[in-house]
Amino acid sequence: MGSPDVENLTAVLHKKDDLRLEVRPIPEPKDDEVLLRMTAVGICGSDVHYWTHGNIGHFVVKAPMVIGHESAGIVTKLGKNVTSLKVGDRVAVEPGVPCRRCDDCKRGEYNLCNDVVFCATPPDNGNLCRYYTHAADFCYKLPDHVSMEEGALLEPLSVGVQACKRGGVTLGSKVLITGAGPIGLVNLLVAKAMGASKVIMTDIVEHRLKVARDLGADFTVLIGKDKTSEELAKEVEETLGAKPDIAIDACGAESTIALNMLATRSGGKICIIGHGPAEVKVPIINAMTREIDVRGVFRYANCYPMALAMVASGNVNVKKLITHNYKLEQTLEAFETAKTGAGGAIKVMIHC
Repeated sequence: MGSPDVENLTAVLHKKDDLRLEVRPIPEPKDDEVLLRMTAVGICGSDVHYWTHGNIGHFVVKAPMVIGHESAGIVTKLGKNVTSLKVGDRVAVEPGVPCRRCDDCKRGEYNLCNDVVFCATPPDNGNLCRYYTHAADFCYKLPDHVSMEEGALLEPLSVGVQACKRGGVTLGSKVLITGAGPIGLVNLLVAKAMGASKVIMTDIVEHRLKVARDLGADFTVLIGKDKTSEELAKEVEETLGAKPDIAIDACGAESTIALNMLATRSGGKICIIGHGPAEVKVPIINAMTREIDVRGVFRYANCYPMALAMVASGNVNVKKLITHNYKLEQTLEAFETAKTGAGGAIKVMIHC
């Protein structure tokens, strides 16, 4: 084997609870791709879920899969058709490359493309490795003052952009966010940057609510097991001083979806990001008779430019989300920290 700098050390998930570091060949970029030397890769809850369960819904790990999709790297080689980037450019990687030809893609809703190749979603490989190839037009050049870690965090931040756009967050909006994990927190940052006047957040863990307050949440509600959705909806209204215009669910639990439906004002909107059970029991007639729009949120489309602008302008500070840093060689330790939440882990970053 060559020196550590020219080895393509790679984190490969073989099956449930079987994550290994392997040396793989350095890939060659295709005509429209670039070869990246990966620098920063964040651990997402979905990465941990694939590791601990071997699947997310109908996405099942059936063959060894490279993990990781929140990432940034440095261009080291160009495919022959690439003119938008040059060697040495620092880029954030948008991990889903769609077919560009189907009706969904042509409408601009390329996150719904059935033929999307999405990093670390079976059977597609991710990019927690030293060297990785990616479509050049899904790599976003970072300004000099934006760090690689911030570049990697454009991925979860784009989920927040998608949700807040779907919900119509604007100047003066009052927003409820259920779940103060990383995705709930990026929605808080985006909602504030888009002009929300008041944001209230709920969670079952007080530490996460403290982080939410530190990041700008105006109000927080600790959810106890002894309260019904109706009681919690009333508590949200009393704490906020009004019913929220928009609710964003970053949990996917039956109880939080019900809370969103009951708490949101008549004529308001609910955006569901969290993936929970395939079927849930919710007060749909209550939502229907109050003309509440229920909207799904799946990844993002055309959100990276806005996410990057938010970070580059200083309107959004994602660096506060990073609580732990590890080297690529410490991947297993990093995943264990992300799984257990040890040391108040919010976002665990791996440096390749």
